[in-house]
Amino acid sequence: MNSSAEIQAILALADGTIFRGVSIGSLGHRIGEVVFNTAMTGYQEILTDPSYARQLVTLTYPHIGNTGTNAEDTESGNGHKVWADGLIIRDATMVTSNFRNSESLSDYLQRNETVAIAEIDTRQLTRLLRDKGAQNGCIMTASNGETISSDDEQKAIELAKGFAGLKGMDLAKECCTKENFEWTAGTWDLSDTLLNRDIPGSHDSGTGGFFKQLGTHIDSKHNVVAYDFGSKTNILRMLVDRGCHVTVVPAQTPIADVLAMNPDGIFLSNGPGDPAACDYAIDAVRHIIEQTDVPTFGICLGHQLIGLASGANTIKMKTGHHGANHPVQDLANGTVMITSQNHGFAVDEDTLPDNVKSTHRSLFDGTNQGIELTDKPVFSFQGHPEASPGPHDCAPLFDKFADMMEQSKTAQA
Repeated sequence: MNSSAEIQAILALADGTIFRGVSIGSLGHRIGEVVFNTAMTGYQEILTDPSYARQLVTLTYPHIGNTGTNAEDTESGNGHKVWADGLIIRDATMVTSNFRNSESLSDYLQRNETVAIAEIDTRQLTRLLRDKGAQNGCIMTASNGETISSDDEQKAIELAKGFAGLKGMDLAKECCTKENFEWTAGTWDLSDTLLNRDIPGSHDSGTGGFFKQLGTHIDSKHNVVAYDFGSKTNILRMLVDRGCHVTVVPAQTPIADVLAMNPDGIFLSNGPGDPAACDYAIDAVRHIIEQTDVPTFGICLGHQLIGLASGANTIKMKTGHHGANHPVQDLANGTVMITSQNHGFAVDEDTLPDNVKSTHRSLFDGTNQGIELTDKPVFSFQGHPEASPGPHDCAPLFDKFADMMEQSKTAQA
């Protein structure tokens, strides 16, 4: 394996800006939308979040890699995979120190064929993105023992300019599961008595590690069908914790097939890309709203799909929201939650129809963060209330979904 210190790398933006650094990941090049994330922890969860597909993620926290990587912190529900197309950081720590560590960040990136660059001024890059908005970019590495030439820099700029951008791009059908599966694993609980114990769990192989899963043996009270548009695994775990038997289905599953499963509730997951491009999903959600009374809960992309299916519009944001420190206000009681966010599109609150009310709003920029239908048991939230690794202020939204299903059953009895 090549030493990352020997390999030069550049980040080229579509506006011609060049940042020079070193490679800490796979060799080659990747293009995508360059965004910045302000979270201080959770770099592995960020890398494996499918909502980061086609994005090159800049971490504003300077020291990355301190705790290494492990099998349990992977958040991609559709297999153990890095979904971010590239990683951009200031300082890759030389020493990895954590009792859960199984692999250094650099080795993890190389094994997952992820291009990454370190030793650049991420403060300067973040200011540029903040002022100009998210930029298309290209991370390019030199071959081992070679340097980046001016021709390489020009090629990287042209590659960045050639990226089509996320607006109009449907990525949900690319990042979702290809076939139905059942999820039975609850959330993690760290236990010193379970060191090195194999973990039973999801549809794929057990991860093995330092945790037990609290919800695995919980009696299922609710039959939930979850549309997978790029779901994070902790979403599924938190549903199981609340007594849900979860069947995950691909993004393009016909709504007739979902309703044939007799769900007590339908969940619409997070995911990448432009929600307006997911016409098949919008049609499915519109059918749920107009033709059924099935309790429905959407997160992130799922939230935007509910907005579109209800008749509202979505907009591309200047920089988007990416981080674990975003304040969001509950409009019903005025309380403020610190939330985890990862989205580049937002529901245009000014276009909400009369039967849809805004429930949450960002205190950073005033954009919509939640909606609820007044005539149907349907609601959604823009942030990531499962918040792995944190914060957990929005976890009660899952309780609300469970309560809605319970109330629906009582009404039908």
